[in-house]
Amino acid sequence: MITEIAQIEVRPGSEEEFEKAVAEAVPLFLAADGCEGIDLTRSVEEPSRYRLMVRWETVEHHTVTFRQSDAFTRWRALAGPYFAAAPQVEHVRSVLAP
Repeated sequence: MITEIAQIEVRPGSEEEFEKAVAEAVPLFLAADGCEGIDLTRSVEEPSRYRLMVRWETVEHHTVTFRQSDAFTRWRALAGPYFAAAPQVEHVRSVLAP
């Protein structure tokens, strides 16, 4: 399993609307081929900074299958207006499992 971590900075004052947009987009992710779950966290120190974490079967399920889908277009239409800058995205794999 791969976890996509997208650090997203939103325009100050738009946090509530952004969170609602992500909540509306959750079914788009969960219905996507290869998606195994999603979580959104908000920074305590920087309240306009979020980390969207999506668990995928493979990197390609995110970078190819999802990004070329209508669901991705809809996701960006919902959340994109609140972005202060382009999200910083990376993919990680767990190397320590208790």
